[in-house]
Amino acid sequence: MTVEYKVVNPATGTIEKKFPTASDAEISSAIARADGVFRTWSATPLAERAAAIHRVADLHAERASELAALITREMGKTTAEAIDEVEYSADIYRYYADQAATLLADEPLKASSGGNAFIRKAPIGALLGIMPWNYPYYQVARFAGPNLLVGNTILLKHAPQCPESALAMEAIFHEAGVPADAYINLFATNEQAADVIADTRVRGVSVTGSERAGTAVASLAGQHLKKVVLELGGSDPFIVLDTDDLPQVAKDAVAARMENTGQACNAAKRFIVAEPLYGEFVDLFAAEMAKLTIGDPTDPSVSYGPLSSEAAAAGLMTQVQDAIDKGATVHTGGSRIDGPGAFIQPTVLTDVTPEMRAFREELFGPVAVIYKVNDAEEALALANDSPFGLGGAVYHSDPDIALDIANRLDTGMVWINEPEGGGPELPFGGTKRSGVGRELGPYGIDEFVNRKLIHIPAGQ
Repeated sequence: MTVEYKVVNPATGTIEKKFPTASDAEISSAIARADGVFRTWSATPLAERAAAIHRVADLHAERASELAALITREMGKTTAEAIDEVEYSADIYRYYADQAATLLADEPLKASSGGNAFIRKAPIGALLGIMPWNYPYYQVARFAGPNLLVGNTILLKHAPQCPESALAMEAIFHEAGVPADAYINLFATNEQAADVIADTRVRGVSVTGSERAGTAVASLAGQHLKKVVLELGGSDPFIVLDTDDLPQVAKDAVAARMENTGQACNAAKRFIVAEPLYGEFVDLFAAEMAKLTIGDPTDPSVSYGPLSSEAAAAGLMTQVQDAIDKGATVHTGGSRIDGPGAFIQPTVLTDVTPEMRAFREELFGPVAVIYKVNDAEEALALANDSPFGLGGAVYHSDPDIALDIANRLDTGMVWINEPEGGGPELPFGGTKRSGVGRELGPYGIDEFVNRKLIHIPAGQ
């Protein structure tokens, strides 16, 4: 499918700028350049590569307001959240630059035959990154930062609605000292991206996006024997079984649901609550959601802005309406907001059943579903009854019980008595249809390396 790179402000619906897609010749040239510079970039001393990535971090921090304004126009993130994203991206670059020598150090092995054996982490070549619109800077930082430090080179296809932020990042990498051919932004069509994956000079591909996109890319990567990392969707459970402070837990729950207007793969989406707490929790949660203010994302008094696009808003509303038509109860919201822009009321649903789309599909926006359960076993069964397995949260006043539940959740991440969080040093990733591989932390830098065994016989 052909795509068009353009800035469509989701708060107004106005097309603000368009960009031409790359020609086939430009794509071919980019692959050749990324492959060609790999020899020199990978041979550059690690300290010099780290210095460049440190400078990338500094430039993000210095230009936080300017960079934030770009993504507010492109995908509707509030100014405050956009600045937070830019600053967190700087933290990721800085973490990897500071820790690269340790994370990439040789790993000694004990060889039964004697001698000296170790694993050396070597770069593999040019990589393709296919990035989403919901966190335009953060997702690139997770992929590009560690891989440039390894010595790989980057071809970056960003979301078609994020062209200005994509160009701003490319300029920052080059200004910071990363060679122009070691990080190349591609305004590629989907067909051209498939050609990039097929090219033997491209050694791996990382995708953050929808389940559909991940399936398509994984299929292509498999056909061409390419390593792939997939960070896909989620329908994370937020389990509340016992607490001494239910009002605070309800506030935590709303915060966990509403980050980035609810457009986060690891946002809490299914709230699973023990029967004794259920009625009060629903009332508290709905009241907190109803307090949220909606409007211009540049207005500091606004809680959240529009969804990323008119298509996103329309798609989410079809899921909500399907649940309502089949008997779900609406406690607040449930409608579009009149006027221009992709705005939806904060919405709370209960009585959602398996025949409704909202039971199994990811709800990517300001919509929460709350379920009632009788005990921990029922909570676990419901939480694990999902095609997704990204993350989850468990609230219980007994830490041993909470840990037992966390152990049995079929997810890649679990947070106990707190909303899902994160940090540059903490690995991010899931199971089942939430993807394969990890980003961030020590595991994130290991995904696209050649773990090369070197053995030196005794006496040499």
